Parts: sequence; C-alpha cells; structure tokens
Amino acid sequence: MATFLYRVGRLAFRRRWYVALVWAAVLAAVGLGALKAPGAADEGFSMPGIESQKAFDLMEERFPGATADGATARVVFVAPNGQKVTAADHKKAVEDTVADLADGSQVAGAVNPFQAKAVSKDGTTAYATVTYKVAADDLTDASKKQLEHALEEARDTGLTVDAGGSAMDDGGGAGGAAELIGVAIAAVVLLVTFGSLAAAGLPLLTALIGVGVSMATILALSDALGLSTTTGTLAMMLGLAVGIDYALFVVSRYREERARGRAAQEATALAVGTAGSAVVFAGLTVVIALAGLAVVGIPMLTKMGLAAAGAVVVAVLIALTLVPAFLGFWPNAVLRRKDRGPGRTEKEAKDNGGTRWARFVLRRPLPVLILGVVGLGALALPMTSLQLGMPGDEAKPTSTTERRAYDALAEGFGPGFNGPLTVVVDAKGDDDAKAAAAAISKDIGATKGIVSVSPARFNEAGDTAVFSVVPSTAPTDEKTKDLVTAIRGERPGIESETGATYEVTGTTALNIDISEKVQSALVPYLIVVVGLAIVLLLVVFRSLLVPLKAALGFLLSVLASLGAVVVVFQEGHGAGLLGVETTGPIMSLMPIFLVGIVFGLAMDYEVFLLSRMREAYVHGETAHQAVTSGFRHSARVVVAAALIMIAVFAGFIGESDSMIKMIGFGLASAVLLDAFVVRMAIVPAVLALLGDRAWWLPTWLDRILPRVDVEGEALTRGADSPETAPAEQEAARV
Repeated sequence: MATFLYRVGRLAFRRRWYVALVWAAVLAAVGLGALKAPGAADEGFSMPGIESQKAFDLMEERFPGATADGATARVVFVAPNGQKVTAADHKKAVEDTVADLADGSQVAGAVNPFQAKAVSKDGTTAYATVTYKVAADDLTDASKKQLEHALEEARDTGLTVDAGGSAMDDGGGAGGAAELIGVAIAAVVLLVTFGSLAAAGLPLLTALIGVGVSMATILALSDALGLSTTTGTLAMMLGLAVGIDYALFVVSRYREERARGRAAQEATALAVGTAGSAVVFAGLTVVIALAGLAVVGIPMLTKMGLAAAGAVVVAVLIALTLVPAFLGFWPNAVLRRKDRGPGRTEKEAKDNGGTRWARFVLRRPLPVLILGVVGLGALALPMTSLQLGMPGDEAKPTSTTERRAYDALAEGFGPGFNGPLTVVVDAKGDDDAKAAAAAISKDIGATKGIVSVSPARFNEAGDTAVFSVVPSTAPTDEKTKDLVTAIRGERPGIESETGATYEVTGTTALNIDISEKVQSALVPYLIVVVGLAIVLLLVVFRSLLVPLKAALGFLLSVLASLGAVVVVFQEGHGAGLLGVETTGPIMSLMPIFLVGIVFGLAMDYEVFLLSRMREAYVHGETAHQAVTSGFRHSARVVVAAALIMIAVFAGFIGESDSMIKMIGFGLASAVLLDAFVVRMAIVPAVLALLGDRAWWLPTWLDRILPRVDVEGEALTRGADSPETAPAEQEAARV
C-alpha cells in the first residue's frame, strides 16, 4: 500500500493542475446537482421490529390515508391570571384565531377547542389543533407567516398564545457562528503548530473543499435517499474534523521530509506513502465503525452513518490527491521561513515538548497509569444511572414557543397530556368487535397511572379500533415507561377474555421502544467494534498486547465521555454554561454514536502515535527509546489534531437543536479524554511497564498475519539509500 500511495503522491505532485481541475469539476457537478435537487421527502421515523412500529403499520393498513404525515400545529391559549378562556371576550378571540388559522391554502382544518372540548377543567387553558395538507418540510413561507400572524393577533387580545407541533419546526441544521468559531480555533491551532500561514491554511482549505463536496452530494441525493438535515450535520461535523486532521498529518510529514533535505516532489511522495498509509488505515476504521451502525436496525441511524462514512472517504481522497497537488503549487510556502533556504537540513532530532513529556511518563509510569485509569473510572461512574430517551419540545429553550406551549399544556391538562399513548385493537375475526374494544378500553383505563381514555374510533371494515390513553406522568418519566410495560403485560389476559389483540404505539411508546432496542444492541455492537479494533491493530503493529491495551483505553474513554454527558444533560451539573435549560434522559442514539465515531477517531491517534514508536523499535531502539522517539515525531501533531477536533465538535454545542448540542459535547469530551488521557498518558505508561513484551507476537501468528506497512518503512529505507540522491536532485528542478 505504501508503494502505491507513494506513486499516487508523486503523480498528484507532477500532474497538480489536472488533479485540481478534477476536484473543481467534481465540486461544481455536485453543487449544481444540489441546487437542482428537490427537498428531501419527509419519510418520518421508522424502526422495524418494535411493537410501536408494528402498531403504526397496522393503522396505515386498516385506516388508509388516516395516518398521512401532514404537518400539524397545536396552538395553546392561556387566559391572564384569575381569568378563564371561556369568558366571552376571550372565547371570541380564540374562535376568531381558529377561523384565521383555517383560512390557508395548505390548511386541511382547524379544530375549535370549545367544540372539541379541548379546554382544561379549570377553564384557564385551551388548545386548537391545525392540520395541513402537506408535510412540514413542504410548508411554504406564506403558510408559516400566516400561522405566526394569527398567533400575534391573538396575543394582542391579552391571551398568552404559543404553538408546538411539526409545523413549527424550522428545519434546524448545520451552519452558524458556533461552527465558524470552531474553524477559527482550528486555524489558530494550525498556525501555532506549523508557524506558517500557508501550512495552516492548506489543511483548512482542503477540508472545506471536502466538506463542500460531501454536503453538496448529500443535498443532491437527499430526495432519492431520504436523507435528513441531521444526517448532513453529522457528515459535516466528521468531514470537517477528519479532513483537517488527515491533511495535517500529510503536511506535517512533508515538512519533516523537507527538513531532512529531500526535494519537494520526493518529500511529497514519501509523505503520501507514509503518513498517507496511516490516513487510509485510520479512515478505514472510521468508515467501518460508521457503516457498522447499520447492524442496529434503525434506518435513520443507518443513513446518518453511511452519509458520514461517505464524508470520511472524501476526506481521505482529498488528503491523498489534492493535498499533494497543492504542495506542488506551493512547495516552499508551507515551510517555516528558516527552513526555506538552500542546504537547510535537520542533522539530528532535537528534544521538544513531546520528548520531555514522554521521559516524565517513563520515569513515573505506575502513578501516571493509576491516576489516568482512576480519573476516567470516576468520570464513567455516572453512566451507571444512564437513562435513555428521545428529547422533544420539553428539551428546547424556554425562549421558544414550542417549549412554552409544552409547559402550558402540562400545567393545564397534566404532564401526561403531551405524550398520549395510542392503543390499536385488532378485532379481525371477532364476532363483536365493538364489545371487544370496549372491554379492552375499560381494562386499560383501570390501570394505575391512567388519567383518561378516549372513545374508540373504528375503521370502515369495523374490525380495527384506535383510542388514546393519557398517562398521569410526563413522556420522559420512568413511571410512564413502567406504565407502558404494565399495559402490555396485561395483554395475554385481556386477549384470552375478549378474543381480540391490541398493541401500544404513539410517540411516547415509540421512544421507549427505541431506547430498549438501542440498549439491547449496544453491547453486541461494542463487542463487534472492539473486536475489529483488536484485529486491525494486531495486523498493523504485529503485537498481542498493544491492541488489547488500545481496546481497553477506547472503552475507558467512551464510558468516561458518556459519564460526562450524563453529568451535564441528565443531572444538570454545568448545564447552564452550555445553554441547556432542561435536563432529562440522554438521547437514545447517543451511546451508539459515541461508540461508533469515537472508535474510529481513537484509532487515528493510536495509529499515528504508535506507528512511529514501532518504526523506531524495529530499527533497533530499545522499548523506552522507541516511546520517546514516537512522541518526538508525533506528539505535537496528535495534540494539534485533537485540539482541532475538539474545537470543531465543541462548535456544535452552540446549536439550538438539543440532539446536535448533545452529540457535539459528547464527541468533544470523548476526543479530549481519549487523546490527552488515554493516548498521551496511559499508552506510554503501559508501554513503559511492558517494555519489550509490548511488541511480542508468537512466531506462528507472525507467519499467518498479512503484512501491512502503514508507516512505509520500506519506502523510508529506500529513500535513505544513496541510489535515491539523483532522483531527488532531478525532483528539485521540477
């Protein structure tokens, strides 16, 4: 692989104009496709294999057209203190508002709360439901402005008016000042690391080009593949982070080779052959981990994983082709000024911060190891109280109308009103379907924790009924989860009495089922990912203990980062500093995200750090000397790469979407802990304690394992031989 990539780097350097034009053409083509592509169709959320999804599918089958995914808005009216919405003036204001809401080209209907009995018992709160003919993504600006205008008109009458529902969704998505701040911090880190504006700008430029290609491709294919805004956000997040890092590794190796006296073309080819090999391997681990999300069985998660994996592939291709092409355009600009003169060569490696830190750890390996493990273990402890769920309007800031509407409904109608359960009764084949449905409704209504049960609604065939059940507790309350379990637990007895069956669905039940499915899939997925890590590192580093140490370190960093997420987003410690106004269950998909994404990123640092140690060890240095050499060459770059990733991920904490905010914080925490605690402290401490045993591999296993030259040792030895001098002299004239 190293030899092939050496040739790729050399060709990209020599044919730099062609490479640049090809990437420009690709960017233009996908950009044009994105502009012409229609918006993504709102396919809704689905998860095969869970009861709530089966019930929803049954409703679609027995009630054709009734579950059409049209946008909805629930407008909540609250009377001033001491007054009631049923008062004549307030009632007229509500009815006038409902009439205004119904007068829209995309509106299917607006229900008068006084006719629908949608008024709280104390008469202070009422709500009107507005349904639209089209999905939320297809609502025009005119329809949204009409809704906003109606709300403002109602507020002018003295009522407190807010609205929730899918019609209020502004689409969210990536972009904003927070991400720009992350990129700005990355630029500062690159400038400090390289000491050159060109060297700092090149990774940023190529990463932005890669993100542009990835995002434009996602937009162009969004309608065909049903990709969502959140899908693109994750792809941007990872594409930007790894794009900067991969270019950083190649440019850093190029500068190192130039400092040894090599000509620009040869240095570029060697950089792509050596650091580029590590980029390919590191990118492969990220892609496999992201693509592996498909095994969880959640279509949305699968799409997010594949889209993000595609962004990583683009970042790898950019690092292997466009980066060396740009080095061909500006071969000396990326060097420090003192290294640009003729005859400037690095005679011998000098001590730096990396070597000083490595020697510190080598002198005190056991205390460093104990401190690192205990610290991460303490951070991981809160994960034992992890509660999974899917945040809704209750997780939004109180400044949003959706959150205020949620709170008003909870206060006026009870906390469970925001998360009703839907029971689907399948009485097909039953002689008296109405009696069976009535019996089921009565039994469920008698369950402890149920506030009310709506009248059953039958389909045209009369063999299927649907009714709503309002719990006494909030949608994310653990008692609601117990209630759903209890209702489902009563099913065998009720079915034997009535001869009909039923299933429980609705948003609340769906979120509960998702959480349970994710929890059950987490351990198998973790086993697959960790097992893959061990196998890959076994092949690369030809050692038994190094892969085991890497896998255990990965587990420590993931568990500790999950613990940090629980501390902030579930327990609320420091939540105000991040703009988190409401704490609650952790997003169900968060553990899977962290395991899949952090695995790949952790392997990045493992490969770039340990490959230089192994190279030094193979070339005759002692185990302790190899650790010092590895840190001398890689520590500065790994620290810079980690800081860049942390800055990029932390930028997404500024998003208003609670899910994106949580993902950004979790990934930033995971990179911080994995890079600085695990890779920079625990790894050298373990290697110091193991000594030569760290690189031991049984002879029989050494014979059967394929050889992967990640750091291009053969290329390095060849480049150091006298025969390469004429080639370098020729390259210097290019």
